[in-house]
Amino acid sequence: MSTPADSAEATGEQDSAATAADPAAPVGPPPAPATPPEPPEDKEPAGSSIAFTLTLVVLVALALFGRRIFSGLFTDDGVRTWATMFVGVTVQAMPFLVLGVLLSAALTAFVPASFFAKALPKHPALAVPVASASGVILPGCECASVPVSAALMNRGVTPAAAIAFLLSAPAINPVVLASTAVAFPGQPKVVVARLICSLAVSMVLGWLWLLTGKGSSWLKMPKNRHADGTAKLEVFRSSMLHDFLHAGGFLVVGAAAAATLNVVVPREWLDHVASNLLLSVLVLGVLAVLLAICSEADAFVAASLTQFSLTARLAFMVVGPVVDVKLIALQTGTFGPKFAVRFAPATFVVAILFSLLVGWWLL
Repeated sequence: MSTPADSAEATGEQDSAATAADPAAPVGPPPAPATPPEPPEDKEPAGSSIAFTLTLVVLVALALFGRRIFSGLFTDDGVRTWATMFVGVTVQAMPFLVLGVLLSAALTAFVPASFFAKALPKHPALAVPVASASGVILPGCECASVPVSAALMNRGVTPAAAIAFLLSAPAINPVVLASTAVAFPGQPKVVVARLICSLAVSMVLGWLWLLTGKGSSWLKMPKNRHADGTAKLEVFRSSMLHDFLHAGGFLVVGAAAAATLNVVVPREWLDHVASNLLLSVLVLGVLAVLLAICSEADAFVAASLTQFSLTARLAFMVVGPVVDVKLIALQTGTFGPKFAVRFAPATFVVAILFSLLVGWWLL
């Protein structure tokens, strides 16, 4: 009869024999099951490409056949005027919008954020005006300026300089200045006023950030919108798709609102508002926040608001690129709600004040 000791000894001999027969066999308890591989990262849904294609088709159709279609459908003079103004603003702004989106996507994809970190002065107070001035040569719309400024912060750039770039890039880049010159032909003072006013707003807010000393407590450090290692062409494609869908949609809304304001609202009301400088500046400033038109196209909408003074229309063009409902949403998601609820009102107030000051000086 075998005892438990004999059984254990026999088992040990069998294990030794198996180990000798197969030296590569693992000794000890069986290994833990392997961790299941992580599911592959979801690709961009096909719906985005479909929406992009439909938006492009609608905008091209409006550019080519809008006047003919609307004039055939409507006979009322007011509706025909609305349709003509809507299509005119959209067609004029579209080339600058497309160019701005392409350049902005190229900036996001092919210019590393480390380039800005190396180019800016180390002292924060000096980095703010340099970052503001860099917006003149580096095109970018509002949609792109938020992730670019977030990338700057992630690469060690002081938040004050990143905020200055966030405000200046969509407001004073070459595409925006060129579109303003086309929208206001023969009036170079409007272009100069927009440049000076937007540059001043970005620098003052950057310096205010340094002076408060409270930013670090309510600024959430952002995350990169694109995963590390993503191919540059893919970053370019996704950035262009994202920016065009947003900017194109808001352009259509803005053009419709401008046409409606000129046709539906009684002229007596507009004349009453336009006759009061402060009231007209505030009204167009709030309108810019609500319409959220892309900065490459807002000059054409402003030029169509002929009832208002140049100073009021300057406020429309200065406020829109630095604070609107779209930017507030982007900043809330990127930098946190505590940042957005403080930054947006401060930006609006500073933009209105400088619009009044520069408008009184130049316009």
